[in-house]
Amino acid sequence: MKTIRIVSDLEECRAIWQEVMPCDYLTDLWEVRDCFNRHFDNRPHFIVAEDGNGIQGLLPLSWIDEYGCYGFFPGETWQGKTWLEQNRIICNGIYGIGDLLSACPKPYHLRYLTSLPGMPAGEETVDEIGYLFIPPDHGYDMSNYLGQFSRKSRKNILRELAAIESQGVTYRHDDIRDFDVMVELNMDRFGSQSYFFDPRFRESFRALARMFQEKGWLRFTTVLINHEPAAVDMGCVYRGVYTLLAGGTNSRYLGVAKLINFHHMQRACEEKLDRVDFLCGDFNWKKLFHLTPRPLYLMTNIVAKAA
Repeated sequence: MKTIRIVSDLEECRAIWQEVMPCDYLTDLWEVRDCFNRHFDNRPHFIVAEDGNGIQGLLPLSWIDEYGCYGFFPGETWQGKTWLEQNRIICNGIYGIGDLLSACPKPYHLRYLTSLPGMPAGEETVDEIGYLFIPPDHGYDMSNYLGQFSRKSRKNILRELAAIESQGVTYRHDDIRDFDVMVELNMDRFGSQSYFFDPRFRESFRALARMFQEKGWLRFTTVLINHEPAAVDMGCVYRGVYTLLAGGTNSRYLGVAKLINFHHMQRACEEKLDRVDFLCGDFNWKKLFHLTPRPLYLMTNIVAKAA
């Protein structure tokens, strides 16, 4: 028998998520989502499709009260937009997205979807573009990677990096105490536009860092120039993918963001990682560095409003 039901009990939602959600990506993990859920505390609204063989479809939502719509669980927001990427809608067998959406209270705004099952290729609405660096494509060799640039571009990039390094650069790795340094640099640079201006977001990231540290996945990278922190990035390595999640730079050191990103790529080659995920965000350096674009998709019934 085909049924669709709504689940709002958090523990039952957790059990359903862990039963049917793949664990391919970092954001597939309940533990990652829960770091944000604990601090945003939005009401879960899981739409679950079942038949005699068990769960066949899942649309895991949260009600985002401050924006008056449903978003993908846990409904964490920064400047009115959910942040976690690579969201999934589970559709198996006779169930499709339409079945699940028919039980979705409106309005909804579902961002950063990896795919839209059943949607013809090319008809999806692209939300944003994520960017990847793929070390195997370059034989895990940065010189091969640099070889794809024109001679002029390669020379300009290396000159810029060398100019920063000449100021006395050293690196510090995997010191969780640099979390507060990262937050301070980010806040100093962006003020109320910072991710961390909202304490819910800041403490979600702090919980995430602690969880990653416990599992041995945490990556903190700190660039020091004359012993002063010039840039800090927080990342995670999960199943061969190095994901850069947040960072902060000192505005007095121009170009240090390029330096730290180049360092991430170099480290990924040395460790023979599968990918470096720099996430979405239209930053010029991503295109300049010839990263591989990856579209993520949007489903919404809200016009001219994001959540």
